[in-house]
Amino acid sequence: MATQHSRSAARIMMAPAVILLLGWMLVPLTMTLYFSFKKYLPLRGGDLGWIGFDNYVRFVSSSAFWPSVQTTLVIVLGVLLITVVLGVLLALLLDQPMWGQGVVRILVIAPFFVMPTVSALVWKNMFMDPVNGLLAHLWKFFGAQPIEWLSNAPLISIILIVAWQWLPFATLILLTAIQSLDSEQLEAAEMDGAPPLSRFGYIILPHLARAITIVVLIQTIFLLAVFAEIFVTTQGSFGTRTLTYLIFQRVLESQNVGLGSAGGVYAIILANIVAIFLMRIVGKNLDA
Repeated sequence: MATQHSRSAARIMMAPAVILLLGWMLVPLTMTLYFSFKKYLPLRGGDLGWIGFDNYVRFVSSSAFWPSVQTTLVIVLGVLLITVVLGVLLALLLDQPMWGQGVVRILVIAPFFVMPTVSALVWKNMFMDPVNGLLAHLWKFFGAQPIEWLSNAPLISIILIVAWQWLPFATLILLTAIQSLDSEQLEAAEMDGAPPLSRFGYIILPHLARAITIVVLIQTIFLLAVFAEIFVTTQGSFGTRTLTYLIFQRVLESQNVGLGSAGGVYAIILANIVAIFLMRIVGKNLDA
């Protein structure tokens, strides 16, 4: 057992890292809160004084606020649905013995290490371009008219791009969970005559419940801040402006730091609401 002296020594050694981490988080948050109560226009007069909650009222009463929240949630839910469903299927496939299994696993995981900006450019120019894109040539091959993805199906395009990036992460977590499953259970069910779908529904899927909730929780935290893919492809047009992109427009395009800071506070509130909701789901699965 650890003595009082060793515990005190551990706290002292951890203190610098904890203080640095708290400062890393609290300083930007404090500055955001501070500027959210001021009218601060860097290129149009600078600090114009304290205005209280006017920035919050103005931001939430904007006609773009609730559509941006709705767009954010649609993208998050769409990406989660694709990555969880395909992640489970890919994990099951990669768990099967095959030739070159290690190489296949590396290729499946590789998109996760591609920068969001690069992947968005690849999808925009190589896949979704209505003239020279791979999907356009595929449509022409079957005699169909190519789709202008980024203008006719912008939300679906963003969801596909982001899901392609996060699918390897979900697959890796779910594959690890599947490999931890006791094979004797599956063998016993197979010997009892249980069909594959029954084995999946009653043995594999319940075993993956915790891994799925962890995937949903971690991905949601990052998906709420999706920005690069929208900036590179649609620049917030065609109904793809998320809350994060709306804040960007208010700060950089409108040069209104106070209004953008108020939007940042709203984004923090939204992220915490979603996180609390998901933590309850995760807690239930971990306690089961």
